[in-house]
Amino acid sequence: MAKPLLKIQRYFRRKPVRFFSLILLYLTAGSLVFLHSGFIGDSGPRARGRRDSVVASEMGSWSSSSSDTRGLGLMSRMFKETRRTGRRFGPHWMKKTGHEAQHRGGDYTSNWNRALKGRNAKDMEDGRAKYIGCYVDDTRKRALRGVSFFDYKKMTVFRCQDNCAERGYMYAGLEFGAECYCGHKIQAPNASESECNMECKGEKSNLCGGANRLSIYRLELSQESARRYGSAIFKGCFRRPDNVTLALPFSAVIQNMSVDKCVDMCTEREKSLAVLAGDRCYCGFPTPLFSLHELEDEEMCLSHCQGEEFESCGNDKFFVVYQTQVQDNRCMDRHFLPTRAKQLVALASFPGAGNTWARHLIELATGFYTGSYYFDGSLYNKGFKGERDHWRSGRTICIKTHESGRKEIEAFDSGILMIRNPYKALMAEFNRKYGGHIGFASQAHWRGKEWPEFVKNYAPWWASHTLDWLKYGKKVHVVHFEAMKRDLFSQLKGMVQFLGPKVSEERLLCVEGQKDGNFKRSGLRKLEYDPYTPEMKLSINELIRTVDAALKKRSMSGVPEDYMPR
Repeated sequence: MAKPLLKIQRYFRRKPVRFFSLILLYLTAGSLVFLHSGFIGDSGPRARGRRDSVVASEMGSWSSSSSDTRGLGLMSRMFKETRRTGRRFGPHWMKKTGHEAQHRGGDYTSNWNRALKGRNAKDMEDGRAKYIGCYVDDTRKRALRGVSFFDYKKMTVFRCQDNCAERGYMYAGLEFGAECYCGHKIQAPNASESECNMECKGEKSNLCGGANRLSIYRLELSQESARRYGSAIFKGCFRRPDNVTLALPFSAVIQNMSVDKCVDMCTEREKSLAVLAGDRCYCGFPTPLFSLHELEDEEMCLSHCQGEEFESCGNDKFFVVYQTQVQDNRCMDRHFLPTRAKQLVALASFPGAGNTWARHLIELATGFYTGSYYFDGSLYNKGFKGERDHWRSGRTICIKTHESGRKEIEAFDSGILMIRNPYKALMAEFNRKYGGHIGFASQAHWRGKEWPEFVKNYAPWWASHTLDWLKYGKKVHVVHFEAMKRDLFSQLKGMVQFLGPKVSEERLLCVEGQKDGNFKRSGLRKLEYDPYTPEMKLSINELIRTVDAALKKRSMSGVPEDYMPR
């Protein structure tokens, strides 16, 4: 045995190149085997499902002139990806047909279809949206001309409604079982109810339109929902300012005026407001001369645009205003206090009451960072640079805290106390606890033992937190979350005055345009049922009465009326 091995050794000593060649071949063969096993392991149904999920993407809004070209271009790329993964379905407009019915565009919003016999009461109206009928959809001239998105695995009626509502649209339409379209107007005629006959991909119990047919719902939008036109946010109808050239310094006459043209022009000029006045487009920023605080009836602005008959372009006396995607940088600079603060000011709230949102607003309004009693790396990474400072550093304008109890409260010289409806605050904190700052708790958490246990422990804390700050706080400025949502300018102005810095109205107007920040949960309430039991409501209502009485005892306004009853 030794002699053959010795011969092999001598052979490779004389031929080292052959030795290294054999080693290279061996490694190559091993790599091929490894790669082959990897492909086999990734070719099962789970892997295909992961690749198929690429199709569930969201498309941007379309302009009236080039909407179908851009939309179809993106959709064709998505469906090419789908065919690679082995799926055999495709969009109906890419299949060859003998002819297509063409419909002239019109506003068919009021033509509600009466053939609703096949739908139950829950489908027609569930407090979130109202089903209004089946409508024709044309790929070259959409019935709903806002944003759209598709999900060929998990599309549901609720998901489509939610995505359209969070963008401020009035209508949500489902088509082909998996496509969702949003819009402010229905620009197509009714179709027979029997033509909306395709089941939703994510819930077989509901119908999601049909081939070139939309099942359309009218959305019940929350007050804070902004109405959008493409990427621009509709701000409303406003009276012409007294000194329009000073209030809106840039303007131009546009032939065949449309919302798109004015928004595009102001975006190119890097202005945050696009203002339509007939055939003239003004661009600028909100200022005390044009603050956007005095809304007029939208009927005063109902003058059709020359370039788009379904859009309103205002007139010489009443302007239609949109907010562009241009960031207003007048309030974006932030830094630490130039000198150490002599007093520690708390920004106190129960968890889920909007503390992070208030910090965002205060930082933009004052130009100074806010601090925290805790440290949250995700907040620091999102721009809250005061998060890393020790809360006693004196370098921040105020300090976030959820603490209650005499010792913790008396450590501060004064404080802003934020109070929110406990029904909303508890749900917000439960979502944060199980879904992160902008995520949502799963259905399993809501329906499991976690939610009842959470309400049992946290609801009394909501009341005791407010009562402790009212009792032990040295100087307390009370702010209601709901009041800030309703009248941000005046509420934020009061907070800045309490904190001490000089109030800049232009800066406050800038904040109104950047008010949401990075920690706003999107959409409507994600639950399709009320998670509060009658026993929970009885307990929470009693806590609300206790807090209301404590506020009034200190000559403050009580809790807002919408806190109770439930």
